[in-house]
Amino acid sequence: MVRGLVAFALALSSWNIAPMARRLISTGSPFEHQGGYSRAVADGDFCFVAGTTGYDYATMKMPAGVADQARNALRTIAAVLGEAGFALADIVRATYYIVDRSDADAVLAVCGECLRDVRPAGTILVVAGLLRPEMKVEIEVTAKRSDSKSGFDRF
Repeated sequence: MVRGLVAFALALSSWNIAPMARRLISTGSPFEHQGGYSRAVADGDFCFVAGTTGYDYATMKMPAGVADQARNALRTIAAVLGEAGFALADIVRATYYIVDRSDADAVLAVCGECLRDVRPAGTILVVAGLLRPEMKVEIEVTAKRSDSKSGFDRF
């Protein structure tokens, strides 16, 4: 058995298949620099997107409404996934954090618009608070590369 595994490993190494390099993706947000993290890390067929709030990172403005914040967060996530060579359709796991349980329906409605055909495994959590008081929702996702369409047209 061990001999077979060694032979298989040697055969794989002779194919000159280079592993995909780990890539760090940034939105340019000051939070990323201050906190020492990346908006996303793409590694092989996976992309891990950090918790993303509703800021418009070009203007660093936050909309007041939770639905608009969720929509902005998903736009940022879609852009980051696209930069890493992934699409919304590649999302396999999503976690939604909200600070007010009465916002759940609005957040889930936006997520339904954007992810209705993807239907990743999802969890919604009501938390005591997020980093800044104006933040009402934070979304993090994991994507696995597939041969799917981008899903950008949902916005």
